[in-house]
Amino acid sequence: MFAIIKTGGKQYIVHPGDKIKIEKLDVAEGKEVVFSDVLLVADKDVQIGMPYVSGYKVKAKVLAQGRGKKIIVYKYKPKKRYHKKQGHRQAYTEIEILGIGKGAAIKAKSAAKTTKKTTKEPAIKVNKTTAEKPAVKSTAAKKKTAVSKTAKETKK
Repeated sequence: MFAIIKTGGKQYIVHPGDKIKIEKLDVAEGKEVVFSDVLLVADKDVQIGMPYVSGYKVKAKVLAQGRGKKIIVYKYKPKKRYHKKQGHRQAYTEIEILGIGKGAAIKAKSAAKTTKKTTKEPAIKVNKTTAEKPAVKSTAAKKKTAVSKTAKETKK
């Protein structure tokens, strides 16, 4: 199941369990937020909103507030002695999508998906000293010997 939501002037495709960075929201870390601007919902069938799908909401949890990497904005006018250097860091909110659903019945991701089954296979240890290394001969050395042989033959 996935949905397309609209927030901060942008549209995002979200699945339950996704962690995404969106435009800054004034919500404290650890709090939950509900997005009601759902443009499309796809489960078994696809529902497209005009402009929004009625009744559907996306529930998310705020993980962190932060600022992105610094970008440099440099303005320059030739022959006018005009230079202006300015930096910018875009603020963002990192959220985790908890569920997508109709009204109060928001479907959270299933427990089977949250607990990944990891089977640990025994690691194969290779001793670096005993492991065979492939013999790598330099192609430059081969070329030198071939050139030297042809040079000796031409001198005779």
